[in-house]
Parts: sequence; structure tokens; C-alpha cells
Amino acid sequence: MYDAVVIGCGPVGALTANLLGARGVRTLVVERSTAPHGQSRAFSCDDEALRIYQQAGLRREVERDTHQPRRAEYVNARGRVFAEIALDEVDFGLGAGPLHLFDQPRLEATLRRGLDRFPHVTLRTGVELTGLTQHADHVTATLHDTRVEARYVLGADGARSTTRAAAGITLTGASYAEPWLAISGVVEPGAVRVDATRFVCDWRRPAFVSPGAFGTYRMEFMLRDDEDPADMTRPDTIRRLITPYVDPDRFTTTRSAVYTFHHLIADRWRDRRVFLLGDAAHQMPPFLGQGLCSGLRDAANLTWRIAQVLRGDADDALLDGYEAERRPHTEAMATTSVRLGRVFLVRNRFGAAVRDTALRLAQTAPWVRRAIRHFEFKPRPALPGHHAPVGTMFPQPSVAVAGTRVPLDDVLGAEYAVIGPGVDASTALDWRGPVARFVRVARPGTPAPADITTVEDVDGTLTAWFAEHGRDLVVLRPDRFVAS
Repeated sequence: MYDAVVIGCGPVGALTANLLGARGVRTLVVERSTAPHGQSRAFSCDDEALRIYQQAGLRREVERDTHQPRRAEYVNARGRVFAEIALDEVDFGLGAGPLHLFDQPRLEATLRRGLDRFPHVTLRTGVELTGLTQHADHVTATLHDTRVEARYVLGADGARSTTRAAAGITLTGASYAEPWLAISGVVEPGAVRVDATRFVCDWRRPAFVSPGAFGTYRMEFMLRDDEDPADMTRPDTIRRLITPYVDPDRFTTTRSAVYTFHHLIADRWRDRRVFLLGDAAHQMPPFLGQGLCSGLRDAANLTWRIAQVLRGDADDALLDGYEAERRPHTEAMATTSVRLGRVFLVRNRFGAAVRDTALRLAQTAPWVRRAIRHFEFKPRPALPGHHAPVGTMFPQPSVAVAGTRVPLDDVLGAEYAVIGPGVDASTALDWRGPVARFVRVARPGTPAPADITTVEDVDGTLTAWFAEHGRDLVVLRPDRFVAS
């Protein structure tokens, strides 16, 4: 019997399996396709996503294959910038920049290679889930004509989730009638005409364009009511649309597809021993770039809980916290994305003129200009029902350990940790609870006790955080939220 069966090996499923593998969970991953997806659908991730990849031990491999844009700009029909996010000035304290653009085939290859590190994780491709039977202490998953048993089944099999259907879970929400044409391709050096990440708020045809990693370029164009989706993917149409942004003679299209976006959420994310993650649980408009990121957060929130329960360190009630914590944040992200879309998708000349003027005037107020420029409208990671600092995500600065600079999470490990300037040798002796590591925070040059892990707070971030919150130590969960 497996501890967990993960259905789907896209980015969310593969990351889920890596996190389970890192925690020693015996895992089977099944994927209906026989080969990794060869086209770019997901395109971006954020600082929190990179921190989650770090928990899986794969941040360096993922990050080196990304492109970090310096800014994201919103332009009107004349190409005039009316709002700008200065991405290179934004630091939310999680140890990475706020936006990273990647090539999905490369990302999936990296995540699948990561599974090879774990002898207790098995990947089977060309296998599809056809049914589920739940029992008191396990689940039987039918995979074509074979059956496997597992303590838990995790459905990360996308918007058309077979897991969701097999568990009898329904979706609620709205689908938007506006179809979009997504074009991905490779552009030769010197052939880029717009080198910024740009939201083109043209009332005649809203669009999004951006350079990506490894010479890739992504463009998305909203279709008009009178346009036939089949005609929009013709080479001559694509050439006409992309010409303002890249030299069409030096651009090779790798994918062109028409899609519509959704704002949907499953009515429940858990059915006894079956859980939904990513697009199987929720789908949101793309304007905040948080679809994939939300699925990665699901994996980070759920996998440590499953590991704790399997080890006997917690009872089954711990698993109920997954949806209780993730649903509110996901809904906030989706709501913000819808609101951003309303700004982006004004479809008449008068409305666009009002929007442009209103935003320009609003930004004469310094706090509004700062909020936009520094991306302050993005919902921050926080757990419902808590008072700060409990329920907030702990910062991740670079710290020094024995003279070597490392990201803090590399010191904290993969499980619960206690950290703070008040941690000393007696802390571990007096502690009660499932804590794997105790870390003392010290100012640079402070003598470090030989019997306790000590990090030097090189830039003062941690010292300032503890002073702000009046704490001398805190307990961190495996997903780096403050537990107490």
C-alpha cells in the first residue's frame, strides 16, 4: 500500500510528489500522458512559489531557468504608460523577486528529475484514473484495469479533473465568454520590439506581451465578437497580431491556442481521504498570474499535514486545516484578479479614456503611486483567524552560518522549527511538540554556542522583525508560516 497516490504530473502534481518525497512519504504519481507536456501553458510564478520549490530542494534548478522582468507596465491604445509596477524595487521579504517567467517544458523536466532522488516515489505515465473507492483507512484507486491502494489520493489533474469527478465534487462560479488567443514562441536576438512585460489596455483589443526565459516570447490577444477562433490561429493572422511586438520573420511559433478563462472553485477540496489541488480545486482569471502559484501553495499547505498524520504526530483533524486555510487566500487572489481584469478589459473608447485619466490622477497621490509601483495590491500570504505575527509568513533573508551566506530556509530544514534571539541550549530541553530544529538568531560578531545552530542576521532583517512583534522566539510550521 502506498501512503499517497498523486493523480497528475503537471507542475502542481510533480511539485506535490517532490514535497512528499522529501518528507519520506511513499508515493505513486500517475499521469495519463506518456510524455511531458511539450508546450508552454503556465508562464509565471512569484517569490512565494520559489520558496516552495526551495522546500522541495529544487529552487536553484528552477530559478536558473527563469527570466526576471524589471517592470510590468500598463499602456493605453496609443502605447502610453498609465501605470507601472517596478518589479526590481519590490521585495516582500521571501528571498526572491516578485515575478519569474519560465518555460513550462523545462520546468516540468526539472520537477520530474527531482523525483529520481527518492527511491520511495514512483512515476507511472500513460496511466489514467478511472475510479475511486473509499474505505475507513485507505482508498482504492482504479487505474485502467489495475487497482492500487493508498492512505490518501491527491488529485492534481487539472481543470477537467477525473479525481474531482470520481469523488462526486462539483464546481461553482463563472466562465467568461471572452475568448483569448495565446501565442508562444522563440524570438531571435535583436528581433524583440517590446522588451517589457506589458498589459496592452487597448479597448479595441486588450493584449498581454512579455519576453520570457531562453529567448521565448509570450503574447495573448482578446478576440472580438465577430472573429472566428479557427481563423485567429492562421499564420497570416498571427503574423499581423505579433508584428508590433516582435519581428515576425525572426519569430518561430511553438504554440497558438484559443482559450477562455474561468473563475471556478470546487464546493469542497476534501472528500474523506481524497484531496484536490490546483486547477482541480480552483480556476481563476490570469490577470494576476496566480493560477499555478495557487496550486503550488496548495501543495505546500497539504503535504506537510499528510506527512505529520502518517507519522502519527497529529490526528486526522489536522487535514481539515488545508481547505480552511487555502480557500480564503485563493478566493482573495481570484477576486483581485477579476478586479484587475476590469481595468484591463474596458471595451469602449469612452470607458478606456475615463480609466486612463482616473488612474493618472489617482497616482498624483504618493500612497496610490507607491501602492501600484510596489505591487501592494497583491494579497499577502496570511492564514485566516489569526493575529500577527501568528498566521503570517516568516521572512527569509540571507543569513551567515559559520561564515557562509545561505538562505534562511536552508538552515531551518523541512519540518517545524523554533527560531529567535531567545533560543538557547535549554530551549530544546524544555520544549514539548513536534519540533525538528532550534535556531538562534544573533547579530554579526556575536559568539555562537557550540551546541546550538546559530545564524548571523547579516542585514538586520530578523532582528527588526522580532523587535517589531515583541517576540524573542517563534514556532514556524514546515510551510514557514508562524504557528505561535
